[in-house]
Amino acid sequence: MNALVTGGGGFLGRYIVEQLLARGDEVTAFARGAYPELVELGAKQIRGDLQKRDDVVKACAGMDAIFHVAAKTDYWGTWEAFYQPNVMGTKNIIEACREQGVGKLIFTSTPSVVANNKSRVGGNESLPYPETYESYYPQTKAMAEQMVMQANDDDLLTVSLRPHVVYGPRDAHIIPRLIARARSGKLIQVGDGTNKIDVTYVEDAAHAHLLAADALEPGSAVAGSAYFISQDQPVVLWSWVNDLFRRLGVPPVTKKIPLSLARALGRAMEFAYSTFNLKGEPRVTRFLANELALTHYYDISRAKRDFGYQPQFSMEESVQKTVDYFKKMEL
Repeated sequence: MNALVTGGGGFLGRYIVEQLLARGDEVTAFARGAYPELVELGAKQIRGDLQKRDDVVKACAGMDAIFHVAAKTDYWGTWEAFYQPNVMGTKNIIEACREQGVGKLIFTSTPSVVANNKSRVGGNESLPYPETYESYYPQTKAMAEQMVMQANDDDLLTVSLRPHVVYGPRDAHIIPRLIARARSGKLIQVGDGTNKIDVTYVEDAAHAHLLAADALEPGSAVAGSAYFISQDQPVVLWSWVNDLFRRLGVPPVTKKIPLSLARALGRAMEFAYSTFNLKGEPRVTRFLANELALTHYYDISRAKRDFGYQPQFSMEESVQKTVDYFKKMEL
C-alpha cells in the first residue's frame, strides 16, 4: 500500500508512519515542518499546508490510502484557527482524493464530537451529535467527520476513528502540560474525583488505524462508519493522574473545585479572553471543566467486531512505558 499520513511528524501520526513502514508499506508524511527522523526511518516527506488545496492535491498523487491525522486540537482559540485546518483542510483532502483517484480515507476524529455537557457512560456510535458545542475543537471535528462519512462511496471508501485521550511516549501535549501545571501548583481537580474516562495508548491508537484501513473494502461494515477506540478499561481520571505523578515523582493534585464553580470561572475567562483579545489561553473553559469532571467512556464492541481491534498493551504496560519515557526526558 502506498499511504500518505497527514500530520506524520506529530504524536499519533508518527506512530502510524512507523507501523506502516514496519509492515512494508510505502509511506509519505505530509506536514508543514521538516522531520528528518522520518526520512531516516524510510518514509518520504512532503512539506505543505492542509489549507492550500494545491499542496494537498500534489501530496495525494499516486496514493492508495490517506491517513488524515493532522488537526488543530487545542481547547482554546479563534473560530478561524480551528475551522480552516479542521474543516477546510479535510475538505481539501476529500477533493484531492477524488481528483487523484485515492481509494481509501482513514480519518482521525475524537469522542468529543458527541460531547453534550453530560456524562457518557458506555455509549456507542449511535450517540448523536449535540445541537450546540462549547468549544470550537469538537465542533469543527464533528463538521469534518460528517463530511468524511458523507464522502463514502464506491470510489472513495471512508472511515472515522475516535481514539480517546491518546497518551504514551513522545506525547508533547497532554502529559507535559499536566506535569508543568502540577509542579507550578496550578493543577486543580475539577469535580469530586470519581469520574471515569477512557484513555488510549498511542501504539494501540495507531494500530487501530491500520486495522481499519485493511478492513475498508466495498460493502464492508467499516465503510462510511465511525468507531470509538480506547484501551477498553476506563480509569478514574484523578486517581490515574495521581498514580502517574507518583511514579514520576511529581506532587499529587490536592486542590479541588466543584464543577459548577469551574464552569462559572470558565465562562468568565472565555468572555474576558474573547472580549479583550488576551494572549495565551484561559486556565479553564467550560468545555475543559466538563472534560475534567464528567464521566466519559465508550463501548468499543463495534471496532472489535468490524475490524478486529483489541488493545495490544495492558493498562499497566502502557503506563509503565509512558513513565519510563518521561523519566528519561527528565520532565
